[in-house]
Amino acid sequence: MKFLQKMSKDMKDRLITFGILFGAFLIVEILILTGGASRHLQAMLIPICINMLLAVSLNLTVGFLGELTLGHAGFMSVGAYAGCLFSIYCKDLLPVFIRYPLAMLIGGAVAAVFGILIGIPVLRLKGDYLAIVTLAFGEIIRSVIINLDFLGGAAGLKGTPQDATFISSFAVVVISVLLILNFLNSKSGRAIKSIRDNRIASESCGVQITYYKMLAFVFSAFFAGIAGVIYGHNLNILTADTFDYNKSIEILLIVVLGGMGSIRGSVIAAVIITALPEALRGLDKYRMVIYAVLLIAIMIFNSSEFGKRIREKYDPKKLFAKKNAVKKENADE
Repeated sequence: MKFLQKMSKDMKDRLITFGILFGAFLIVEILILTGGASRHLQAMLIPICINMLLAVSLNLTVGFLGELTLGHAGFMSVGAYAGCLFSIYCKDLLPVFIRYPLAMLIGGAVAAVFGILIGIPVLRLKGDYLAIVTLAFGEIIRSVIINLDFLGGAAGLKGTPQDATFISSFAVVVISVLLILNFLNSKSGRAIKSIRDNRIASESCGVQITYYKMLAFVFSAFFAGIAGVIYGHNLNILTADTFDYNKSIEILLIVVLGGMGSIRGSVIAAVIITALPEALRGLDKYRMVIYAVLLIAIMIFNSSEFGKRIREKYDPKKLFAKKNAVKKENADE
């Protein structure tokens, strides 16, 4: 107990986040080993891990940097095709335990390069303009992929080895969340959050706005590319139509539902949004309508006075400070 009391708030948040992740993992593994997990549940496990990775990475730019981007599906598609092409050509040359990690690194690196190329002109914009341009980037990438024969064209890329497993996908999620949390608690992460809070004050204190915006953008694109590689290695055919603007909106909805600037919230929301279509299978035609209504409702709640009071009342920082103040008073008495 004394050890927990001495721990910082960031360390407690990390323990809670990883506790939720490993707790869910153990429950799922027990269900699989005992035969309690249905085929539908097992089929959803890898997509849940993919959406976790996408939501956590998008939260870097939307939640922590404070810039609205809608081109995340484009980075995911670039990483997916790069990693899958590598695995197809190296299928008989490298064993799976070397080929698959290399494919993820290559997919992430290619997505990061595209993040740099797109970020140089795009990050000069702000607000709605940035959202529109990044959305257009995702659609351009999709159109280009459809018209390239060596990527399979409209028929899709075939022959990718199905190397993705739930255990490996979960391991990638854990490592990615750990890296992102360490990044956010570093000097660079604090600079990125300061830009979100007050751009002018940050610039006056010597923070290089353009550099740190680009850093967050590229870091986010890298993990989106890795998510794309996992996605491509989970399917027989990889088609470009999967990475349309609906996918970007779906990822944004997960971030908004989980709370912008909350890694733990993104992890939990990814599970909900991925499982929701299965729970509402009869309403699959109205999925995007449900997403849109849910997104509007969340935005209205966050901007309302009631929502502000709720957030202030249950603000973790204030609760943590209040708890320490009570402990200090009891110690003084």
